[in-house]
Amino acid sequence: MLNLDDLSRLKGYRFPRTVIGYAVWAYHRFALSLRDVEDLLAERGVAVSYEAIRMWVAKFGTQFAAKIRRDRPWPADKWHLDEVVLKINGTKHWLWRAGL
Repeated sequence: MLNLDDLSRLKGYRFPRTVIGYAVWAYHRFALSLRDVEDLLAERGVAVSYEAIRMWVAKFGTQFAAKIRRDRPWPADKWHLDEVVLKINGTKHWLWRAGL
């Protein structure tokens, strides 16, 4: 998640920086709707409206999205491939899976 110490602009809000940061991070990282993020915070005991989350995303979202893109792992030089052959109703089917 984003280092919240760098975001001094989060001072002076009703909710702590960790709550604002988590809401904006979850919205961008998992492509959740505003109401899904509201429900996610409600499960953790934080009562915040989706409208407040929308304002946080509009104000701080670009910083969080840029940080998430920078931290995304780049493809490696080596890939591991896995091949599985399945027989379904007498017909062979191949399933390939690739991973880093």
